[in-house]
Amino acid sequence: MSTSDSNILTRYQAYRTRRFLENDAKMRHRLPKWRNQKRRRMLAVAVVVILVVLLAISILSLFWHWAPILWVVATVGFLVSWTMLQTVSGRKSDAPMGALDEWEIQQRNEARSIGLTITQGLVMASVFVLIFLATGYDNERLAYAGALWTLVGLLAGICSPAVILAWITPDPEPEDLD
Repeated sequence: MSTSDSNILTRYQAYRTRRFLENDAKMRHRLPKWRNQKRRRMLAVAVVVILVVLLAISILSLFWHWAPILWVVATVGFLVSWTMLQTVSGRKSDAPMGALDEWEIQQRNEARSIGLTITQGLVMASVFVLIFLATGYDNERLAYAGALWTLVGLLAGICSPAVILAWITPDPEPEDLD
């Protein structure tokens, strides 16, 4: 890598860190009663439950042509709970390295590694199921359902680092809330 390439990356990381810290300063005081471990865990469970509901709806879409309407409703619930979880956990799962201390970086990287494993496993499972069903199951909605299964796998993997960090992170110290 040339010096100019590394300079571009360094400047980009500095920009990401600055932007993250600015956004964190704006969002730090939102949802204050939800910023404890018990509430974060409730939101983490809500995200996982909604993902399971989305999976059930995607399976249901094979047999019932009105299932996509339920998908839209569940997606709205997912977006609300996911946004709340990210807000109250400080978006540590996708924070740049310059905004985290060493312990937070280690926790984030471990959670991301688990998230990648979840993504790979669930997406591969959905692809194999789709391949298997495509060989002997004649259904005009199979491609749509398979795309939804894959999307649920991607969402589960993308969300899992934040869910893990929200679950394991202890309550902040009172002086950190100011």
